[in-house]
Amino acid sequence: MNLTRIAVKLPMAGAVLLTLSACANYAGIAPQSTMLTPQVQTANGAADAKVFPRQQWWQAFGDSELNALIDQAVAHNPTLKIAQSRMRAADAAVGLADSARYPQVNAAAQSTRERLSANSIYPPPLGGSTVSMNSATVSAQWQLDWFGKQRAALEAALGQSRAAQADMQAAQVMLAANVAQQYFSLARLQAQQGIKQHMLQYAEQSARLIDQRVAAGLDTALIQRQTQAEIPQIRRDLAALDEQIAIARHAMAVLTGAEPGATDNLNAHLPANIQLQVPASVPAELLGHRADVVAARWRVESEMQSVREAKTAFYPNINLSAFAGFEAIGLSNWLLADSRTLGIGPAISLPIFDAGRLRAQLQGHTAQADTAVENYNATVLNAMREVADKLSSWRALQTQLQQQSGVMMQLNGAYDIAQARYRGGLSNYLNVLAAANAVLQQHSTLLDLQARAYDVDTGLMLALGGGYVAPDQTGQMSNNNTLEHVAKVSK
Repeated sequence: MNLTRIAVKLPMAGAVLLTLSACANYAGIAPQSTMLTPQVQTANGAADAKVFPRQQWWQAFGDSELNALIDQAVAHNPTLKIAQSRMRAADAAVGLADSARYPQVNAAAQSTRERLSANSIYPPPLGGSTVSMNSATVSAQWQLDWFGKQRAALEAALGQSRAAQADMQAAQVMLAANVAQQYFSLARLQAQQGIKQHMLQYAEQSARLIDQRVAAGLDTALIQRQTQAEIPQIRRDLAALDEQIAIARHAMAVLTGAEPGATDNLNAHLPANIQLQVPASVPAELLGHRADVVAARWRVESEMQSVREAKTAFYPNINLSAFAGFEAIGLSNWLLADSRTLGIGPAISLPIFDAGRLRAQLQGHTAQADTAVENYNATVLNAMREVADKLSSWRALQTQLQQQSGVMMQLNGAYDIAQARYRGGLSNYLNVLAAANAVLQQHSTLLDLQARAYDVDTGLMLALGGGYVAPDQTGQMSNNNTLEHVAKVSK
């Protein structure tokens, strides 16, 4: 067989088939959606936007217990392990798509004892006899990627792999934020529990003093019953706090991949006047540091490459195949030179009339590409909303904390005056207890505000990506690069 003649004729045949393929075309089918470009958000603060937020931002709170819980969660949380498994599966799909670009070589050997029909193609003495049918061949196939189908399939798989990698990072960032928020919630509940216990002590002291005053005829039974009613109310609140603390500990245990009872002895603490500083401005590129935005962007690229792959179905499909080996009847002749067999040749196919199947297939892929673009747009809008919400909450909480500090200053002053008047014999101890109780009530409000401030800090870290940085080795694209890909594929 003359391989040179095949090599010459193959491009000529391809050119003829490419001309005929105009019978099936994709004119008028293209993605319709366009990607959003995020705008700048602003806030009051001093952090450098280029490095904000930093990786492992939670270490700024200076709590070794919180650091250990997040490390444990990253190592053992089942949801994060699921995301890691999906990333490995996507990586395997890349290997599968890449393997299709290269020749495939296989070997086969077979030996069969067979009785040949006397009335078939074999003449006597083979016909009607029992013989051994033997073969051993090495075959190779190669699908030529003249129109970029396999390359597009590989790029689509790479997009999904990079999206899965970003999804895994997004899951890790969210897990760290969830652990921090749950920790601060538990710290708030335990701090409130301590305040309620002090309030119970003051209520019991007040009740005893009122009992003495009623016995001396200085107060009425009405005042006595009203004072005594505060005690079961506080005990009720303590029981409710016990329930919430237990539930919070169970939630923390599950986040760290442990059984619910593993954190029964966990004692959390709010940071001591530490708040993360937000940047003076939040540039749009910070949203590119959100793993979910990056994942959505890679899915757009993957779907656009799938559109490109679907377009190549309108062009000829060219395969080369070859085989070599031995075939013989009878073991004694199997490996002789005369038993050798050899073949090579191209296989070319192209669509001419398919009743609209390929156009419908391409329309389905363009619809999926539009879906990916709109999912990206929705992700960006949601990211911008989350950042705007957290910045608004952050600003509002600064004002609330400042005002509450003023309230605490005034009430602490009132408590000092009540103590001075009691020591000077100008008032009774009930006034001191009432002033102390007022301080505790406002301290409870301050604790709620502080806990919410740390929760908002954590939420803002999450909204801005939690320190995620897209790996350089993946060839991470910018929004503009993605838009350029969209424009090229849409043409």
